[in-house]
Amino acid sequence: MWAPWRGRYIRGAEAIEGCLFCAVLRTRTDRAHLVLARRPGALLMLNRYPYNPAHVMVAVGRHVGTVAELTPSERSDWLDLTALAERAIAKEYRPHGLNYGANAGRVAGAGFPDHLHLHLVPRWNGDTNFMPVIAETKVLPESLGETWTRLRGAIAGLAPRRG
Repeated sequence: MWAPWRGRYIRGAEAIEGCLFCAVLRTRTDRAHLVLARRPGALLMLNRYPYNPAHVMVAVGRHVGTVAELTPSERSDWLDLTALAERAIAKEYRPHGLNYGANAGRVAGAGFPDHLHLHLVPRWNGDTNFMPVIAETKVLPESLGETWTRLRGAIAGLAPRRG
C-alpha cells in the first residue's frame, strides 16, 4: 500500500508558501514538479495528493481567481490543456468516467482560492471501497513518478508541443 503523502498533506507538514501554481509556473523542472504540459496561458500537472491515479490539475498561467478575468487566449490554452488531459487519461488509463472540479474562493473549498484551476479525477466502476472510510487511506496502484511517465508519454503521442 502506498499512501504516505495524504497524511503529510492533512497534517500540514508540507505547507506551501504563497501560490503553488505561480511557483510551478516559474520553474522549468517539469518532472520534479509533476508538470505534464505547458501552454503560454496554462499549465497541466499531476496532483501530488491524488484521489485516484491520473488525478490532474489544469491551472491558468496568471494569478487570477475567476474565468471572467481570463483573456480569450488564456481561456483557449486552459481548455486546450483540459482536452489534452482528457485524451491522455482516456488513452493511458481507460476510465469509465471523469469528475471535473473547480472551487472558486476559500469558502467554496479552494486550497489556492486566487489561482483558477480545474481538477480532473478519473473514475472507474467500483473504484471506491472501505479503505478511505475505515482506514482513512486511499490505495493507489502506482507511484506519482509512474503516473507522470505514462501520461507524459500519452501526451507526446497525442499532440505536437506548442509554445
